[in-house]
Amino acid sequence: MQILWWYWLILGLLLVIAELTVAGGFYLIFFGVAAVVVGVLSAFDLAGPTVGQLVLFSCLAVGSLLVFRARLLRWFQRDPQRPAVDPIIGAVAVVVDDLAPGAVGRAELRGASWSARNAASTALARGARCRVVRVEGLMLHVEPEGAHS
Repeated sequence: MQILWWYWLILGLLLVIAELTVAGGFYLIFFGVAAVVVGVLSAFDLAGPTVGQLVLFSCLAVGSLLVFRARLLRWFQRDPQRPAVDPIIGAVAVVVDDLAPGAVGRAELRGASWSARNAASTALARGARCRVVRVEGLMLHVEPEGAHS
């Protein structure tokens, strides 16, 4: 069975389009580019027989994935310390449960219920407004809205 050069180009373009449409994390792009390269080489009779084309495709795809993926991810994420989501430190939440100093309960922030730890030395009553001073995983550390850190 012979693989025609334009089969490689179609495969490559489909893989590149798939990478652009799904959140794949930069995997398919390398296979797509490798298929396009093999297609172009095959069009000029430089890729060899079918087995050689498959080996070339595999080596190009996996090799470029291993060499360039980490660099590509770093390039697209300019500031790795910057959170990928909207920062919520400083946002105002409403306490759902009474919270003694250091106690854990629930607080509502932007329409969602969060686990919250009272980081202040005073108690927070149910319904009180509080400010997020720190986030640890899915736990908000809160203080009364007027308190100074």
